[in-house]
Amino acid sequence: MGALTTSASFLSTFWNDQIVDHERQGIFLVLLGFLGAFGFIRLSARLGRSPRFEWWPGSVVSDSGVHLHHLVWGICLMTASGALGFALFDSSPWFEICAALFGIGAGLTFDEFALWIYLEDVYWAQEGRRSIDAAVVAGAGLLLVTMGAVPFEVDTGSTVGDIAAALLATVILLVPVVIAFAKQRFFHGTFGILIGPLAIYAACRIGKPGSPWARRFYGERNPRKQAKAEARFRPDRRTERFKERLRDAIGGETQAEYEARLRGRSG
Repeated sequence: MGALTTSASFLSTFWNDQIVDHERQGIFLVLLGFLGAFGFIRLSARLGRSPRFEWWPGSVVSDSGVHLHHLVWGICLMTASGALGFALFDSSPWFEICAALFGIGAGLTFDEFALWIYLEDVYWAQEGRRSIDAAVVAGAGLLLVTMGAVPFEVDTGSTVGDIAAALLATVILLVPVVIAFAKQRFFHGTFGILIGPLAIYAACRIGKPGSPWARRFYGERNPRKQAKAEARFRPDRRTERFKERLRDAIGGETQAEYEARLRGRSG
């Protein structure tokens, strides 16, 4: 009972001192909704394909056989809650409720981020790992904003020159961030928005072999860089194996790996 009281007191203090006093209720609830929805829908998808949980409800399919992906519900939820959030901006607790619903919709949508890119159902394919990467990056970004981290600030009383200088500094900051994303160094790019040297580091390092940067500047244009990128990001390297294990822990194995493991057990 004492531990429960202590936990409740800590949560109450955290909510009042770190969230309410800094007026971060909305973004905090978006973060909670995002993490909760992403975690739940990933767990649901993993249970749905497991033979041990055949009773778990599966995908939603219409009478005509159309598979309604959960990003459809996410997009609808984001649209409705976003519009209502603007309308109810000064109305508590409705604004907070809309923020939480928006986060839930974003979590459902980002869980199928790979479908945005490939326009086909690659949820359990290797290409589907993009969804996990995107969700981690989005979650990290929301967490940074919730903690109050901002790359720059402009006072309301700033002069035109101050605003122009801030915009110029922002553009300069964003150049290495954009390069980092083009090289598919997403984590460096995300945290580099707030920690400039990290983005510069990623911008100067070799890009992944299949990244937009590699397709533009490596390949036949620069075979040496292409070979270096392929050697750096070999799947059997320790860092790459660690990333794959982390993706497996968060999002589950790919279908090929999952079926191979099941065959191994049955054999």
